[in-house]
Amino acid sequence: MKHSNIVGGSTAKRVMECPGSVALVAQMPPKPSSTYADEGTLLHNAIADYFDGDAPPISLLGRTYEKQVLTQELFDDKMLPAIQALDALDPDNKMEYAVETLVSFGDLLPDVFGSTDFLGRIDDTAYVVDWKFGDGVRVDATENPQLMFYAAAAMRTPSVDWVFKDATKIKCVIIQPRYGVSEWETTPKRIAQFEKDLVKAVKKAEKPNAKLNAGEHCRWCAAKPICPIMTGAVDRALRTPLENLPADAIGAYLKNAELLEEWIKSVRALAIQMMENSVTVPGYKLVAKRGVRQWVDEQTAVKVLSKFVPEKELVETSVLSPAKIEKVLKKHKIELPEGLVVSISSGTTMASEDDPRPAVMQIGQQLTAALSKLV
Repeated sequence: MKHSNIVGGSTAKRVMECPGSVALVAQMPPKPSSTYADEGTLLHNAIADYFDGDAPPISLLGRTYEKQVLTQELFDDKMLPAIQALDALDPDNKMEYAVETLVSFGDLLPDVFGSTDFLGRIDDTAYVVDWKFGDGVRVDATENPQLMFYAAAAMRTPSVDWVFKDATKIKCVIIQPRYGVSEWETTPKRIAQFEKDLVKAVKKAEKPNAKLNAGEHCRWCAAKPICPIMTGAVDRALRTPLENLPADAIGAYLKNAELLEEWIKSVRALAIQMMENSVTVPGYKLVAKRGVRQWVDEQTAVKVLSKFVPEKELVETSVLSPAKIEKVLKKHKIELPEGLVVSISSGTTMASEDDPRPAVMQIGQQLTAALSKLV
Protein backbone atom coordinates (compact mmCIF):
# COMPACT_ATOMS: atom_id res chain seq x y z
CA MET A 1 0.00 0.00 0.00
CA LYS A 2 1.67 3.24 -1.15
CA HIS A 3 0.69 6.77 -0.21
CA SER A 4 2.45 10.09 -0.61
CA ASN A 5 4.00 11.92 2.33
CA ILE A 6 1.88 15.01 1.60
CA VAL A 7 -1.58 13.48 1.58
CA GLY A 8 -3.01 10.08 0.75
CA GLY A 9 -6.34 8.35 0.97
CA SER A 10 -6.03 7.49 4.65
CA THR A 11 -4.77 10.98 5.57
CA ALA A 12 -7.06 13.08 3.36
CA LYS A 13 -9.49 13.89 6.17
CA ARG A 14 -6.72 14.99 8.52
CA VAL A 15 -4.96 17.19 5.96
CA MET A 16 -8.20 18.83 4.85
CA GLU A 17 -9.25 19.61 8.42
CA CYS A 18 -5.77 20.34 9.78
CA PRO A 19 -3.34 21.53 7.06
CA GLY A 20 -0.67 22.29 9.67
CA SER A 21 -0.42 18.60 10.54
CA VAL A 22 1.56 17.86 7.36
CA ALA A 23 4.66 19.73 8.58
CA LEU A 24 4.38 18.22 12.07
CA VAL A 25 4.05 14.64 10.80
CA ALA A 26 7.17 15.17 8.66
CA GLN A 27 9.15 15.73 11.90
CA MET A 28 8.13 12.37 13.39
CA PRO A 29 10.30 9.23 13.15
CA PRO A 30 8.96 6.39 11.00
CA LYS A 31 6.33 4.44 12.88
CA PRO A 32 7.18 0.75 13.22
CA SER A 33 4.78 -1.74 11.73
CA SER A 34 2.47 -3.79 13.94
CA THR A 35 1.06 -7.29 13.78
CA TYR A 36 -2.37 -5.77 13.03
CA ALA A 37 -1.02 -3.72 10.13
CA ASP A 38 0.89 -6.71 8.77
CA GLU A 39 -2.23 -8.85 9.05
CA GLY A 40 -4.18 -6.26 7.10
CA THR A 41 -1.50 -6.14 4.39
CA LEU A 42 -1.52 -9.93 4.18
CA LEU A 43 -5.29 -9.97 3.64
CA HIS A 44 -5.15 -7.14 1.07
CA ASN A 45 -2.45 -8.97 -0.89
CA ALA A 46 -4.27 -12.30 -0.73
CA ILE A 47 -7.54 -10.81 -1.99
CA ALA A 48 -5.70 -8.98 -4.79
CA ASP A 49 -4.07 -12.26 -5.85
CA TYR A 50 -7.47 -13.95 -5.87
CA PHE A 51 -9.06 -11.33 -8.13
CA ASP A 52 -6.00 -11.21 -10.38
CA GLY A 53 -5.99 -14.97 -10.90
CA ASP A 54 -8.30 -17.91 -11.54
CA ALA A 55 -7.52 -20.05 -8.49
CA PRO A 56 -10.16 -20.55 -5.79
CA PRO A 57 -9.74 -18.47 -2.59
CA ILE A 58 -8.97 -21.55 -0.49
CA SER A 59 -5.78 -22.09 -2.50
CA LEU A 60 -4.29 -19.02 -0.79
CA LEU A 61 -4.31 -20.65 2.66
CA GLY A 62 -0.83 -20.65 4.20
CA ARG A 63 0.32 -17.49 2.45
CA THR A 64 2.72 -15.41 4.58
CA TYR A 65 3.64 -11.75 4.90
CA GLU A 66 5.99 -10.35 7.57
CA LYS A 67 5.56 -13.52 9.65
CA GLN A 68 1.76 -13.27 9.32
CA VAL A 69 0.11 -16.42 7.96
CA LEU A 70 -3.25 -16.70 6.21
CA THR A 71 -4.69 -19.22 8.65
CA GLN A 72 -8.02 -21.00 8.37
CA GLU A 73 -9.40 -18.64 11.04
CA LEU A 74 -8.33 -15.50 9.14
CA PHE A 75 -9.70 -16.98 5.94
CA ASP A 76 -13.07 -17.83 7.50
CA ASP A 77 -13.49 -14.66 9.57
CA LYS A 78 -12.15 -11.98 7.24
CA MET A 79 -11.02 -12.93 3.75
CA LEU A 80 -13.98 -15.06 2.64
CA PRO A 81 -16.65 -12.66 4.03
CA ALA A 82 -14.92 -9.77 2.21
CA ILE A 83 -14.97 -11.65 -1.10
CA GLN A 84 -18.61 -12.69 -0.61
CA ALA A 85 -19.60 -9.10 0.19
CA LEU A 86 -18.10 -7.91 -3.10
CA ASP A 87 -19.78 -10.76 -4.98
CA ALA A 88 -23.10 -9.55 -3.56
CA LEU A 89 -22.51 -6.18 -5.24
CA ASP A 90 -22.15 -7.93 -8.58
CA PRO A 91 -24.56 -10.90 -8.53
CA ASP A 92 -24.67 -11.13 -12.34
CA ASN A 93 -20.88 -11.11 -12.67
CA LYS A 94 -20.96 -8.05 -14.97
CA MET A 95 -18.33 -5.94 -13.27
CA GLU A 96 -15.05 -5.04 -14.96
CA TYR A 97 -12.46 -4.21 -12.36
CA ALA A 98 -8.89 -3.33 -11.40
CA VAL A 99 -7.20 -4.24 -8.10
CA GLU A 100 -4.35 -2.65 -6.12
CA THR A 101 -3.82 0.28 -8.49
CA LEU A 102 -1.45 3.20 -7.90
CA VAL A 103 -3.45 6.37 -8.65
CA SER A 104 -2.31 10.01 -8.72
CA PHE A 105 -3.39 13.56 -9.56
CA GLY A 106 -0.75 14.20 -12.22
CA ASP A 107 0.22 17.84 -12.72
CA LEU A 108 -2.70 19.05 -10.59
CA LEU A 109 -1.06 17.81 -7.37
CA PRO A 110 2.44 16.53 -8.12
CA ASP A 111 3.72 13.88 -5.70
CA VAL A 112 0.22 13.19 -4.35
CA PHE A 113 -0.83 9.58 -4.89
CA GLY A 114 -2.34 6.53 -3.24
CA SER A 115 -3.22 2.86 -3.77
CA THR A 116 -6.79 1.79 -4.40
CA ASP A 117 -7.96 -1.61 -3.21
CA PHE A 118 -10.60 -2.19 -5.89
CA LEU A 119 -12.14 -0.16 -8.72
CA GLY A 120 -15.05 -1.48 -10.77
CA ARG A 121 -17.63 -0.56 -13.39
CA ILE A 122 -21.15 -1.88 -14.05
CA ASP A 123 -23.19 -0.08 -16.73
CA ASP A 124 -23.22 3.63 -15.81
CA THR A 125 -21.98 3.11 -12.24
CA ALA A 126 -18.36 3.28 -11.11
CA TYR A 127 -17.34 1.52 -7.88
CA VAL A 128 -14.63 2.50 -5.41
CA VAL A 129 -14.19 -0.28 -2.84
CA ASP A 130 -11.94 -0.32 0.20
CA TRP A 131 -11.32 -3.30 2.49
CA LYS A 132 -11.12 -2.62 6.24
CA PHE A 133 -9.91 -5.58 8.27
CA GLY A 134 -9.44 -3.88 11.64
CA ASP A 135 -11.79 -4.78 14.49
CA GLY A 136 -11.70 -1.61 16.55
CA VAL A 137 -13.64 1.09 14.69
CA ARG A 138 -16.56 0.85 12.26
CA VAL A 139 -15.92 2.93 9.13
CA ASP A 140 -18.78 4.65 7.27
CA ALA A 141 -18.67 5.16 3.50
CA THR A 142 -20.88 8.27 3.56
CA GLU A 143 -18.87 11.36 2.53
CA ASN A 144 -15.73 9.31 3.24
CA PRO A 145 -12.67 11.43 2.30
CA GLN A 146 -10.49 8.38 1.67
CA LEU A 147 -12.86 6.94 -0.94
CA MET A 148 -13.39 10.33 -2.56
CA PHE A 149 -9.61 10.80 -2.71
CA TYR A 150 -9.28 7.48 -4.53
CA ALA A 151 -12.11 8.33 -6.94
CA ALA A 152 -10.65 11.76 -7.76
CA ALA A 153 -7.13 10.40 -8.25
CA ALA A 154 -8.32 7.43 -10.31
CA MET A 155 -10.20 9.77 -12.67
CA ARG A 156 -6.83 11.38 -13.49
CA THR A 157 -4.91 8.10 -13.81
CA PRO A 158 -4.75 6.89 -17.44
CA SER A 159 -4.63 3.18 -16.58
CA VAL A 160 -7.98 3.24 -14.74
CA ASP A 161 -9.82 6.37 -15.93
CA TRP A 162 -12.04 4.04 -17.99
CA VAL A 163 -13.79 3.10 -14.74
CA PHE A 164 -15.28 6.61 -14.52
CA LYS A 165 -15.65 7.57 -18.19
CA ASP A 166 -19.26 8.67 -18.84
CA ALA A 167 -20.34 7.26 -15.46
CA THR A 168 -23.35 9.04 -13.98
CA LYS A 169 -23.09 7.42 -10.55
CA ILE A 170 -20.21 6.54 -8.26
CA LYS A 171 -20.68 4.03 -5.47
CA CYS A 172 -18.25 4.30 -2.57
CA VAL A 173 -18.12 1.05 -0.61
CA ILE A 174 -16.44 0.02 2.64
CA ILE A 175 -16.27 -3.74 3.18
CA GLN A 176 -15.44 -4.46 6.82
CA PRO A 177 -16.03 -8.14 7.69
CA ARG A 178 -16.75 -7.51 11.37
CA TYR A 179 -19.26 -4.74 10.66
CA GLY A 180 -20.59 -5.60 7.21
CA VAL A 181 -20.85 -3.32 4.18
CA SER A 182 -21.34 0.46 4.09
CA GLU A 183 -22.36 2.02 0.74
CA TRP A 184 -22.75 5.62 -0.36
CA GLU A 185 -23.82 6.70 -3.83
CA THR A 186 -22.51 10.00 -5.17
CA THR A 187 -21.84 11.76 -8.48
CA PRO A 188 -18.81 12.88 -10.51
CA LYS A 189 -19.82 16.46 -9.65
CA ARG A 190 -19.42 15.77 -5.92
CA ILE A 191 -16.00 14.18 -6.49
CA ALA A 192 -14.94 17.23 -8.54
CA GLN A 193 -15.87 19.49 -5.61
CA PHE A 194 -13.92 17.27 -3.23
CA GLU A 195 -10.89 17.56 -5.51
CA LYS A 196 -11.10 21.37 -5.39
CA ASP A 197 -11.26 21.27 -1.59
CA LEU A 198 -8.30 18.89 -1.47
CA VAL A 199 -6.19 21.18 -3.68
CA LYS A 200 -6.96 24.12 -1.38
CA ALA A 201 -5.96 22.10 1.68
CA VAL A 202 -2.66 21.01 0.13
CA LYS A 203 -1.84 24.62 -0.86
CA LYS A 204 -2.57 25.70 2.73
CA ALA A 205 -0.40 22.90 4.09
CA GLU A 206 2.55 24.10 2.00
CA LYS A 207 2.50 27.53 3.69
CA PRO A 208 4.64 28.20 6.79
CA ASN A 209 2.69 28.10 10.06
CA ALA A 210 -0.29 26.40 8.43
CA LYS A 211 -3.32 26.26 10.70
CA LEU A 212 -3.72 23.42 13.20
CA ASN A 213 -7.15 22.17 14.26
CA ALA A 214 -8.07 19.52 16.83
CA GLY A 215 -10.86 17.05 16.16
CA GLU A 216 -11.76 13.46 15.37
CA HIS A 217 -9.01 13.38 12.74
CA CYS A 218 -6.40 13.62 15.53
CA ARG A 219 -7.00 9.99 16.45
CA TRP A 220 -4.71 8.62 13.72
CA CYS A 221 -2.27 11.53 13.52
CA ALA A 222 1.35 10.52 14.12
CA ALA A 223 2.23 14.04 15.29
CA LYS A 224 -0.02 14.05 18.38
CA PRO A 225 2.95 13.93 20.81
CA ILE A 226 4.40 17.20 19.49
CA CYS A 227 1.23 19.02 18.42
CA PRO A 228 0.92 22.37 20.23
CA ILE A 229 -2.87 22.12 20.13
CA MET A 230 -2.73 18.82 22.00
CA THR A 231 0.05 19.78 24.41
CA GLY A 232 -1.71 23.07 25.12
CA ALA A 233 -4.89 21.20 25.97
CA VAL A 234 -2.95 19.02 28.40
CA ASP A 235 -1.38 22.04 30.10
CA ARG A 236 -4.78 23.71 30.46
CA ALA A 237 -6.37 20.52 31.78
CA LEU A 238 -3.70 20.13 34.47
CA ARG A 239 -4.40 23.65 35.70
CA THR A 240 -8.19 23.27 35.77
CA PRO A 241 -9.74 22.71 39.23
CA LEU A 242 -12.34 19.97 38.92
CA GLU A 243 -14.22 20.62 42.15
CA ASN A 244 -17.81 21.73 41.75
CA LEU A 245 -17.77 21.72 37.94
CA PRO A 246 -21.33 21.89 36.51
CA ALA A 247 -22.65 18.99 34.44
CA ASP A 248 -22.44 20.84 31.11
CA ALA A 249 -18.76 21.62 31.74
CA ILE A 250 -18.12 17.97 32.61
CA GLY A 251 -19.66 16.96 29.27
CA ALA A 252 -17.35 19.33 27.39
CA TYR A 253 -14.30 18.07 29.29
CA LEU A 254 -15.21 14.44 28.52
CA LYS A 255 -15.01 15.13 24.77
CA ASN A 256 -11.58 16.68 25.31
CA ALA A 257 -10.59 13.71 27.46
CA GLU A 258 -10.98 11.36 24.49
CA LEU A 259 -8.45 13.42 22.53
CA LEU A 260 -6.10 13.62 25.51
CA GLU A 261 -6.25 9.87 26.09
CA GLU A 262 -5.19 9.30 22.49
CA TRP A 263 -2.41 11.87 22.96
CA ILE A 264 -1.16 10.09 26.09
CA LYS A 265 -1.05 6.75 24.25
CA SER A 266 0.90 8.34 21.40
CA VAL A 267 3.41 9.98 23.76
CA ARG A 268 4.05 6.68 25.53
CA ALA A 269 4.41 4.81 22.23
CA LEU A 270 6.86 7.42 20.94
CA ALA A 271 8.92 7.32 24.14
CA ILE A 272 9.18 3.51 23.98
CA GLN A 273 10.15 3.67 20.31
CA MET A 274 12.89 6.22 21.09
CA MET A 275 14.30 4.21 24.00
CA GLU A 276 14.27 1.00 21.94
CA ASN A 277 16.46 2.91 19.48
CA SER A 278 18.91 3.88 22.28
CA VAL A 279 17.61 7.44 22.69
CA THR A 280 17.62 8.61 26.32
CA VAL A 281 14.32 9.95 27.64
CA PRO A 282 15.09 11.84 30.89
CA GLY A 283 13.39 10.31 33.90
CA TYR A 284 12.43 7.05 32.19
CA LYS A 285 13.94 3.69 31.23
CA LEU A 286 12.89 0.39 29.68
CA VAL A 287 12.42 -2.50 32.10
CA ALA A 288 11.28 -6.10 31.68
CA LYS A 289 7.61 -6.75 32.26
CA ARG A 290 6.60 -8.90 35.23
CA GLY A 291 7.36 -12.53 34.51
CA VAL A 292 4.49 -15.00 34.34
CA ARG A 293 5.38 -18.53 35.41
CA GLN A 294 4.61 -21.30 32.95
CA TRP A 295 5.46 -24.94 32.51
CA VAL A 296 8.57 -25.77 30.51
CA ASP A 297 6.59 -28.72 29.13
CA GLU A 298 3.05 -29.46 30.30
CA GLN A 299 3.17 -33.20 29.62
CA THR A 300 6.44 -33.61 31.50
CA ALA A 301 5.08 -31.58 34.41
CA VAL A 302 1.96 -33.78 34.66
CA LYS A 303 4.05 -36.95 34.42
CA VAL A 304 6.34 -35.87 37.29
CA LEU A 305 3.64 -34.41 39.52
CA SER A 306 1.28 -37.37 39.10
CA LYS A 307 3.77 -39.38 41.18
CA PHE A 308 2.68 -37.32 44.17
CA VAL A 309 -1.01 -36.59 43.57
CA PRO A 310 -3.75 -38.05 41.31
CA GLU A 311 -3.64 -36.68 37.75
CA LYS A 312 -7.29 -35.57 37.96
CA GLU A 313 -6.22 -33.02 40.58
CA LEU A 314 -3.62 -31.54 38.23
CA VAL A 315 -5.60 -31.07 35.04
CA GLU A 316 -8.69 -28.92 34.49
CA THR A 317 -11.17 -29.19 31.64
CA SER A 318 -13.88 -26.67 30.71
CA VAL A 319 -16.30 -25.98 27.90
CA LEU A 320 -15.04 -23.56 25.27
CA SER A 321 -16.48 -20.02 25.23
CA PRO A 322 -19.61 -19.38 23.10
CA ALA A 323 -17.48 -17.45 20.58
CA LYS A 324 -15.06 -20.38 20.16
CA ILE A 325 -17.91 -22.91 20.00
CA GLU A 326 -19.53 -20.85 17.20
CA LYS A 327 -16.32 -21.13 15.17
CA VAL A 328 -16.29 -24.91 15.69
CA LEU A 329 -19.94 -25.20 14.60
CA LYS A 330 -19.33 -22.87 11.64
CA LYS A 331 -16.86 -25.35 10.16
CA HIS A 332 -19.66 -27.94 10.22
CA LYS A 333 -22.18 -25.39 8.85
CA ILE A 334 -24.24 -25.58 12.03
CA GLU A 335 -25.88 -22.62 13.79
CA LEU A 336 -25.54 -22.26 17.55
CA PRO A 337 -28.86 -23.52 19.04
CA GLU A 338 -30.95 -20.89 20.80
CA GLY A 339 -31.31 -20.82 24.56
CA LEU A 340 -27.77 -21.98 25.37
CA VAL A 341 -26.14 -18.57 25.75
CA VAL A 342 -26.95 -15.53 27.83
CA SER A 343 -25.17 -12.17 27.68
CA ILE A 344 -24.47 -10.80 31.15
CA SER A 345 -23.07 -7.29 31.50
CA SER A 346 -20.20 -6.93 33.97
CA GLY A 347 -21.45 -3.48 34.93
CA THR A 348 -21.93 -0.06 33.37
CA THR A 349 -19.64 2.13 31.35
CA MET A 350 -19.87 5.60 29.92
CA ALA A 351 -20.64 6.36 26.25
CA SER A 352 -21.52 9.41 24.17
CA GLU A 353 -25.17 10.20 23.42
CA ASP A 354 -24.85 9.05 19.80
CA ASP A 355 -23.86 5.53 20.91
CA PRO A 356 -26.54 3.09 19.61
CA ARG A 357 -26.80 1.23 22.93
CA PRO A 358 -29.76 2.21 25.16
CA ALA A 359 -29.07 4.07 28.38
CA VAL A 360 -29.13 1.99 31.56
CA MET A 361 -32.05 2.73 33.85
CA GLN A 362 -31.03 3.51 37.41
CA ILE A 363 -33.80 1.47 39.05
CA GLY A 364 -33.35 2.86 42.55
CA GLN A 365 -33.54 6.45 41.40
CA GLN A 366 -36.53 5.72 39.13
CA LEU A 367 -38.49 4.14 41.99
CA THR A 368 -37.60 6.93 44.38
CA ALA A 369 -38.76 9.54 41.89
CA ALA A 370 -41.99 7.64 41.19
CA LEU A 371 -42.82 7.12 44.90
CA SER A 372 -42.15 10.77 45.69
CA LYS A 373 -44.94 11.73 43.30
CA LEU A 374 -47.38 9.57 45.28
CA VAL A 375 -46.69 11.28 48.59
